[in-house]
Amino acid sequence: MKGTCHCGAVELEVTLAEGGLATARRCDCSFCMRRGAVAVTAPLGGVRVVRGEEVLTLYEWGTRTAKHYFCSICGIYTHHRRRSNPNEYGVNAAILEGVNVRALGEIPWNDGVNHPSDR
Repeated sequence: MKGTCHCGAVELEVTLAEGGLATARRCDCSFCMRRGAVAVTAPLGGVRVVRGEEVLTLYEWGTRTAKHYFCSICGIYTHHRRRSNPNEYGVNAAILEGVNVRALGEIPWNDGVNHPSDR
């Protein structure tokens, strides 16, 4: 699948994990609640930056395990390397060409407030 930020400076080629769009989740950790994005799962080798690597900005905090990427021009969150499973990426479903997040129906929530890494 092709994914782009709002301004088009960043383009990703994404291969979703088994389950595809059915892997869509929201998270209630302090960061994700503010971001509000729906993430779908891709394996570690399933995200390739086709264009705009130089404009991607990395955001880390806390354990610095999760790596969150944003377009430095338009600010759109594109993807992140997961803290819960560093062998996976969460990809912003809304950047994927042809995906209407509203059409995905009810999206399950992950309990990021009580993350196992915080115990």
